[in-house]
Amino acid sequence: MKRVRPNELGLCVEKFFREYLPTLRGMSVHTLRSYRDALVLFLRFVSAHCGRRLEDLDLDVFTVEHVGQFLMFLETERHNSIATRNVRLAALHTFARFLATESPTHLAELQRVLGLPFKRGARNAPIEYLESAEAEAILGQIDRTTETGRRDYALFALMLNTGARVQEVLDLKLSDVRTEPPYQVRLRGKGGKVRICPIWASTAARLQTLAQQTSRGATTDVTLFTNQRGGKLTRFGVRYLLNKYVAASTATASTLKEKRIHPHSLRHTTAIYLLKAGVDFATISQWLGHSTLNTTMKYARADLDLKRQALAQVFPEALVPHAETGGRIDVDLVGWLRRL
Repeated sequence: MKRVRPNELGLCVEKFFREYLPTLRGMSVHTLRSYRDALVLFLRFVSAHCGRRLEDLDLDVFTVEHVGQFLMFLETERHNSIATRNVRLAALHTFARFLATESPTHLAELQRVLGLPFKRGARNAPIEYLESAEAEAILGQIDRTTETGRRDYALFALMLNTGARVQEVLDLKLSDVRTEPPYQVRLRGKGGKVRICPIWASTAARLQTLAQQTSRGATTDVTLFTNQRGGKLTRFGVRYLLNKYVAASTATASTLKEKRIHPHSLRHTTAIYLLKAGVDFATISQWLGHSTLNTTMKYARADLDLKRQALAQVFPEALVPHAETGGRIDVDLVGWLRRL
């Protein structure tokens, strides 16, 4: 019997991303991309786990068993943090609530999926950031004699300079960069909020070179960071590039072997450096585009932990506590999601 295309899953995914999230829920582009990534990872996992082609998957695969196995896969094989695991689960929970209204015949199983709990402990995870020697080692691995190398160097130098979220950097257009004094970039953050961030003269020079390399006579609306095919560089692409350079840097910076560095680690690095330089919390919050000062305060706690560790190394016995003290989605569903 010939399968109907698109099937029920395809139709639901299409409506979820085209209507429900952007219109009924009013979610931002950043949230849509996060949900898209979660669903792409889940569908690929189920496809491999069940031995079924992606285009053959239907709503019967969205079960509590598969979602639970997927969460375990994220932690054990992808080595995702608890926070990332919870973000993926939140996306699948939202999709499950949507499916409950679109396909009530699956309600019982969807309720079981919604019963999967978030994992505790994410707030206690240490903040991973780069020491100056580690950052220099990573940048030193980039071959700046090639166009790709110049792009990569400008990308990571800008991320370290601004502390911008990776998507904020990838959304930059030529018109968002000022390469003359005062050097600055215009970033679009969560909720569509725009902020201006100063950059070093050296960063501005690299971005100017990249702009000349990228534009080749095009308009100022051209995306600044592109891949080898001329398309927009993706977050997955940035993660791949960073992993490559980090792996190559371990020979000169052995401490990187003990760290799990990801693109957001560069943002953490900027925040910690600003804090250590004595910049006040309000300025750091505005610099990073935080919605509240509470988000910024986590870096103060991280810095305090570092000071305690240093003190313990100098006076270890003094810190020991005493006992007395207390388009229609067709076959290429994942491809369609990727283009969102």
